[in-house]
Amino acid sequence: MNIRHLEAKTPPPTTIEDARFAHESEEEFAGILDFYRVRWEYEPRTFPLKQSDDGRVVEAFSPDFYLPDLDLYIELTTLKQGLVTDKHRKIRTLRELHPEINIKLLYKRDYLSLLAKYGISMVDEQERLAPGEVLISASQIERRLNELGAEISRDYAGKEPLLVGVLKGVTCFMADLMRHTALPVSIDFMTISSYDGDRSGAVRIVQDLTENIAGRDVIIVEDIIDTGMTLQALVTQLQARFPASLRVCALLDKRARRLVDTRIDYLGFEIPDEFVVGYGLDYRQRFRNLPFIATLRPEAPSASS
Repeated sequence: MNIRHLEAKTPPPTTIEDARFAHESEEEFAGILDFYRVRWEYEPRTFPLKQSDDGRVVEAFSPDFYLPDLDLYIELTTLKQGLVTDKHRKIRTLRELHPEINIKLLYKRDYLSLLAKYGISMVDEQERLAPGEVLISASQIERRLNELGAEISRDYAGKEPLLVGVLKGVTCFMADLMRHTALPVSIDFMTISSYDGDRSGAVRIVQDLTENIAGRDVIIVEDIIDTGMTLQALVTQLQARFPASLRVCALLDKRARRLVDTRIDYLGFEIPDEFVVGYGLDYRQRFRNLPFIATLRPEAPSASS
């Protein structure tokens, strides 16, 4: 089937003001894309998935967003999680019919993780969650820190790199990375805030660097890389300040969620497509102090409840 025949007859909405979103979650996601200057189109195409014997379309699928610069479709699943199975089936059918189509499904946990970076919460206050499977133990973290520290020490021998951390999830990793690096290092931090209801989707940096990085060897230290959009924005901004060099060190890489290509020079661990907590990473400010990294699961009701 020719994909061109599936395009909308009228130009699809490309701004928050023009779009008629089915749910506020889609509007908030569009706002985040706007902040990172990622061009988007809202439901620009409907893909027929099944036809009757007489040629009538009996099932179709309209992904929520298309990102033209990335040639990528995005489908959100933030509500009615019972529909996830059906969406998986439709996406699988779409890929079978049109293997050239690039599409990703953002789960509720991924969307909440993205929003949590900006202080936005859409989770029911009554939802109770607890750490689940331990993905990376404390001893594994310690061993990997030794290796990362040794690698950075070799690469920057004779230099004094500046470590730039993005608060708050990076705190444990940043402190331990310093202790495992046999170099005279400096540190600085940046804090990213929510757009506080601004419908334009603006995300602001509320705490900028105090250090002048011009001519400095800089290492951005991140807790987790998922979509890559935050990291891309940081790299672009810091490169404009003319450091002598700029590299990236990340504790975790959730490659399955990547929307923007990013380079990670020093990586702790690649993790599966799971929401994780511990070792600085939180769920609504909980679980940061766990010495390991674990998945998050619904908490079983107590016998007294």
